[in-house]
Amino acid sequence: MKIILLIAFLIVAIILVIQIYLVMSSGKTETQLYKTLFSKDKFEIRFYPSVTMASITSSAKTYKELASPGFRKLAGYIFGGNDSGKSIAMTSPVHMDINDSASTMSFVMPSAFNAQNLPKPNDAKVVIQTVPDETVAAIQFGGYASDDDIKLNTQRLINLLIENKIEYYGNFRFLGYNAPYQFINRKNEIIVNVNWQRSN
Repeated sequence: MKIILLIAFLIVAIILVIQIYLVMSSGKTETQLYKTLFSKDKFEIRFYPSVTMASITSSAKTYKELASPGFRKLAGYIFGGNDSGKSIAMTSPVHMDINDSASTMSFVMPSAFNAQNLPKPNDAKVVIQTVPDETVAAIQFGGYASDDDIKLNTQRLINLLIENKIEYYGNFRFLGYNAPYQFINRKNEIIVNVNWQRSN
């Protein structure tokens, strides 16, 4: 019995050490830059400068349907699935635009890369694109995301924007910041484009 308890304790300790390492390592991962323009009631207005992304389009209509297959295709590209056989550093967040017509998942490319100097994907479904500057509203939530969480926090953001008389447009998008195997200190966000200058 003591041996079983000792083994269980060691397993828990190893998992805890790994999770602490992952949390510390996530601070070293390049994160998409933005400038906070306004913050109130647990949401922010942000300006994101233009950035280059690798994206896939999917017929998936839910987070559950899009997350794993989309991640595998994009991870294949940055882990050497390109015409140079080059590995590209993972960044955060992962962008997902989930809707009933066509959903997309995108990896933000490291700032040292652009559409001209990135290697060509081996998978034709992976598309390199330059996303223009945008101003968005963002709200954050923790834990492992689910379709219900995304719907709930999308509605929270809608309510806050209506209360603050901020005009929004386009699809609400999900941003995920953590690897699937990171159990603690997880961060997720919902964003949507806003007409900030005209609304304030």
